[in-house]
Amino acid sequence: MARNAEETRRKILTAATEEFARHGIAGARVDRITTVAGVNNALLYRYFGSKVDLFDTVYSRVVTELIEAVPLDADDLPGYAGRLFDYHEAHPAAVRLAAWRGLERPESPVPEVVVKAQRDKAARIAAAQRAGTVPSTLPPESLRDLLVLLTLSGSPFGTTEGGAAEGAAGGDVERARRRETVVTAARALVGG
Repeated sequence: MARNAEETRRKILTAATEEFARHGIAGARVDRITTVAGVNNALLYRYFGSKVDLFDTVYSRVVTELIEAVPLDADDLPGYAGRLFDYHEAHPAAVRLAAWRGLERPESPVPEVVVKAQRDKAARIAAAQRAGTVPSTLPPESLRDLLVLLTLSGSPFGTTEGGAAEGAAGGDVERARRRETVVTAARALVGG
């Protein structure tokens, strides 16, 4: 029975991740999530409580996966920016979920996993600044945040000079150009 419950939760979370990434919290529909997951609405509410609780669970899960997949290396901040760019390209739902959370749940507390990861990253950058391997021009928190923002410059929320959404269009050559721009900008930011 526990195995079936785990499988049901996994199916709901997978379907909910896609639904929330596409439609946000307000636009997401429980019936679409449960149809894709192949379960009934009662199971969704039983395992997750409410649609908002389900979103919070999905968001925490996606952020945890990102944090584990792309650790910050303070000795190679441009490389970190490149790896984070790659992750965002491969997992666009992570970027979209973060945007929806900021738009629809700005008052909700940030998941503890995010708070801990942000503190840890700033501490690593501060240690590298004290060691002289990273310039101290910016506070570590600001440098961390700027690196993350750089990686989003080619995301589906970025725009071309003409203002049209560029997103992931343009194929491998365009993606490589955008990635190189992110890494080059990160290198300039840290004086490398």
